[in-house]
Amino acid sequence: MPDPKAALAQHPFFAGIDSSISETLAECAHEVSFPAGRFLAREGEPASGFLLLECGTVALELHRPGRMPIVLETLHEGELVGTSWVIPPYRWSCDVRALDPVRAIAVDARCLRGKSESDPKLGYELLKRFLPLFVQRLEAVRLQLLDVYGPAPA
Repeated sequence: MPDPKAALAQHPFFAGIDSSISETLAECAHEVSFPAGRFLAREGEPASGFLLLECGTVALELHRPGRMPIVLETLHEGELVGTSWVIPPYRWSCDVRALDPVRAIAVDARCLRGKSESDPKLGYELLKRFLPLFVQRLEAVRLQLLDVYGPAPA
């Protein structure tokens, strides 16, 4: 298994991060893998952390009883899965399904929240990196809604 510190430092989401923060993140991280078709998370489940995709593709899906799910976004190698760990009640807001085999770095939320509480520099660095991701994901959902509910072309 690769060194979590090195893998975190090389991941695009944490590009340019201070080495002391990378070391702290590595204390909360480990490698995981999932086969194609497996759900990595289900809507409403506790959000115990986030995943930094090293390889593979996942779909963020909105479950619709009796109908096919809506794919809100598809994420690939180099992207981050999971923002629900940041804000209470710490529950996944959608399903996450592996479209092909996935290898990722899993970062434990409880560990990271504890370290962020005691280290404002870490907390601020995470805020600077996660806030744009929140905006990007909200925009993706907005565009999806426009596509689903917008008028059909004449």
